[in-house]
Amino acid sequence: MTDAINVRNLTKIIGEHCVVDHIDIRVEHGKIYGFLGPNGSGKTTTIRMLCGLLSLDEGEGHCLDFDIRRDYEKIRSHVGYMTQKFSFWEDLTVKENLTFVARMFCMDNVKERVHQSLENAYLLSRADQLAGTLSGGWKQRLALAACMIHEPQLLLLDEPTAGVDPKARQEFWHDIRGFADKGLTVLVSTHYMDEAERCDQIIFISYGEIMAEGTVQEVKKGFASLEDSFVHYINQSTKA
Repeated sequence: MTDAINVRNLTKIIGEHCVVDHIDIRVEHGKIYGFLGPNGSGKTTTIRMLCGLLSLDEGEGHCLDFDIRRDYEKIRSHVGYMTQKFSFWEDLTVKENLTFVARMFCMDNVKERVHQSLENAYLLSRADQLAGTLSGGWKQRLALAACMIHEPQLLLLDEPTAGVDPKARQEFWHDIRGFADKGLTVLVSTHYMDEAERCDQIIFISYGEIMAEGTVQEVKKGFASLEDSFVHYINQSTKA
C-alpha cells in the first residue's frame, strides 16, 4: 500500500519570502503525525498545499494516490481539513451547518448522514443551537463532525485544540486516536508538547525547513524532554 502522503521538494514563495523551502513529507496510512513549529514556520501553508487549497511553486508527489499538482479537486473530496479558526456559519444552527457541508459534498441521504454525524460527535442535544453560541469545545466538536461527515481517508488538522479547555483537548485526542485505530490517517499541527507525545511520528519545521522527524523517542534522543529537543532544533534553524 502506498503512503497517504508522499511529496518531495514542496515549495511555496510568497512575495520575497520562501515560506516552505523544498521539504519532503512522507506520511504512512493509519498513523498520527504531529507537525510542530513556531508561528510563521510554514505549517499552515504546507497543510493548505497538501489539501489542494494553495498551489505549490515547486515540488511533486501524491496525496491519497492523487497527483498533488493535477488532482487537487479529487484530493479535497477525500480529505477532512480543520482550520485554526472556527470557519462555520455562526448564525446557522449546528444541524444547518452540517447539512450545508453534506450538500456541498453532494452526499446522498443527507438527513441520515447529518443525524449520524450529530450522534457520533455527541451533538444531538445541541443540533438546534446557533453555532455562534457554542463554547470553544463544542465549536471544536462541530468542526470535527463537519470534517468527518464525508468519511475522509485523511484528516489535516491545523492547531485544532487552540483556545479550548484541557477537558475538551483530552476528549478530542481520544476521538483522534479512535479514528486512527480504525485506519484513518491524521496530520495535525500543534504547539502543545503533551499532544505531540500522543503522535506516532513527529515532524519539526522552522523557517520553512524540516529540522527533525521520527518517533517521539527518536527525536528526543539525547534530550531530557521533547520540549528541550524542540527548542534545540528551533535554535539551530535560527543560527542557520
